[in-house]
Amino acid sequence: MSISNNPFSTLFQDLPLPCGLVLPNRLAKAAMEESLAEPGQLPGARLEGLYRRWAQGGVGLLLTGNVMVDSRAMTGPATIALEQDTPLDGFRAWSAAAKSAGGKVVMQISHPGRQVFASMGGLVWAPSEVALDMGKHSKMFRTPQAMTQENMDELIARFATTARRAQEAGFDGVQIHAAHGYLISQFLSPHTNQRSDGWGGDIAGRARLLLAVVRAVRQVVQPGFAVAVKLNSADFQRGGFSDSDAQAVVEMLNHEAVDFVELSGGSYESPAMQGRTADGRTLAREAYFLEFARTLSGHARMPLMTTGGILRPQVACSVLAGGVALVGMGTALAVAPDLPRQWAQGQDTVAPAVHIGWKDKTLVGLATMALTRSQLHRLAEGKRPKPQASPLWTLVLDQLRSRRMTKRYRAWRQMRADAPK
Repeated sequence: MSISNNPFSTLFQDLPLPCGLVLPNRLAKAAMEESLAEPGQLPGARLEGLYRRWAQGGVGLLLTGNVMVDSRAMTGPATIALEQDTPLDGFRAWSAAAKSAGGKVVMQISHPGRQVFASMGGLVWAPSEVALDMGKHSKMFRTPQAMTQENMDELIARFATTARRAQEAGFDGVQIHAAHGYLISQFLSPHTNQRSDGWGGDIAGRARLLLAVVRAVRQVVQPGFAVAVKLNSADFQRGGFSDSDAQAVVEMLNHEAVDFVELSGGSYESPAMQGRTADGRTLAREAYFLEFARTLSGHARMPLMTTGGILRPQVACSVLAGGVALVGMGTALAVAPDLPRQWAQGQDTVAPAVHIGWKDKTLVGLATMALTRSQLHRLAEGKRPKPQASPLWTLVLDQLRSRRMTKRYRAWRQMRADAPK
């Protein structure tokens, strides 16, 4: 079937970004934390295999999972880190695999702030000393340390360094992670940012760190290198980052050299990115954040992308019809990596949904992430996805693996600390 006769043809129009980079279609593989780091928190053959598989599946833009700007502060023990002294050979192979079928690859760069598991050790920074409230599971995380001006300066420089090195490694751009309760998102939210200096207060003060990072990154990369931002449409917590805050931040970003903004939502405390909220608001069954994205599209000068629960081509088309330029998919591509290619052939394929009906919402979140990771690991090993795997058994195996990886990570950090300076 030709694209012109395809009922989903709008999904396969190219998209020029403001920097000049052209995406071959409107479908994006959204960031999912792969947890596939080799020793030293480096990418290796399994990560290459995973991204080559997605590339061959026909997606136009591949956003990587978290790449951390500081190896002392990690979301997980098998997460990738890219710093000033990190060797680049594995990153070059990773970017080449991701671009092997003509798509583009953008590295998501991040700092977790207070969302660091206590078992990991390391730095736990935040705008204010506000601990995560995970109910009976709160002890999984430490109370964070409020950042100083020196910490802020170091953080901004680290984001710029990681972006510059991503460009050296062949990536087409970076996405600055300012959503899902990570550090920049913590600064944006009055729930976690209780500072009374110039980095807190009203939305202009709370957005100061994000704008400083965007400017520092743009200053060190080439003009044709994409700089994007991932932003919560809301964090879905009472007293938190609101819809009006999101609009204000988008309007601030209009004056920066930003190539697209991805709209998502939630945090560890309120995992709206999994379709669940802490403030009682109901999200759509698919395209969770489309309503917010449609509203914000009237205020944004740059292309917008929305991610969250999209499984069907008709829903993907409705996202574009609502004024959003890019359709982000995460778990759908974990269980159906060639979904874009099927849609390009006019097939009305629906990705299987993952639903866990447990009462403990923290365990639901952990199991959901474990199920997704298990699919990514199967894909990386050349196996078929197994979407109907047992959530309980998958979570148990994931926790056991995490303990092994945590020991490896902590030993590596200790080795670095003991090395002669």
